[in-house]
Amino acid sequence: MIRAIDIKKSFGDVEVLKGISSTFEKSKTNLIIGRSGAGKTVFLKILVSLLKPTEGEVWYDDVNVTQLNKRQLIDLRKSIGMLFQGSALFDSMTVEENIRFPLDMFTNMTKKEKQMRIDEQIEVVELGQSHKKYPGEISGGMQKRVGIARSIVLRPRYLFCDEPNSGLDPKTSLVIDKLIQSITRENDMTTIINTHDMNSVMEIGENINFLHLGKLAWVGNKDEVLESDNELLQNFIFASPFLQRLRKRALGK
Repeated sequence: MIRAIDIKKSFGDVEVLKGISSTFEKSKTNLIIGRSGAGKTVFLKILVSLLKPTEGEVWYDDVNVTQLNKRQLIDLRKSIGMLFQGSALFDSMTVEENIRFPLDMFTNMTKKEKQMRIDEQIEVVELGQSHKKYPGEISGGMQKRVGIARSIVLRPRYLFCDEPNSGLDPKTSLVIDKLIQSITRENDMTTIINTHDMNSVMEIGENINFLHLGKLAWVGNKDEVLESDNELLQNFIFASPFLQRLRKRALGK
């Protein structure tokens, strides 16, 4: 579990986050959504300890992350997996080498142990016989799978995903969403996803945090989205006339 307590962040005179408190639960897909400029990226960077808040605290289970020194943060990051927007794979490395990278950086495992862990993750994300292929030789969806495998190869307790469906078609996006959800549940991880994808919201939104102008404007799950009377949320989720009609139909209006 990760808890954010009264998080505020300013850059000079500009206050980006204005006191956000929320809890992100284990074994659930926790989503952060909101319009551009709402503060999602800054909030995610604070949660993953890439930025320090101006005020407030972030707790990973019973550890106050905001009080850790550099050495302690380095140790903590061994328990964190990060899936970057665009996958951020090394083009000059094969699928296998990309997945091995965190093992080379952070463990003293033997070559055989590393290979066993890599093969295990490749099976988990269903990459087939892609070990020796380069990122340029596989599809965007497969690249995302490699990114997921790399992010979980250290068996992290916490997983952060920044726009995991960026650049993917709707069908592939759904597959990636379900894969992340499955991995989260099977490994009892605390997973936080920063997304603009409304399909993700409606499919895997087990704990949705809606940010608006640096504040937490609504918290709920995918089943509560349709029935919410929060006008800011409804204007964001159902921006198009088609989606508005869909909501009215679902509510029997």
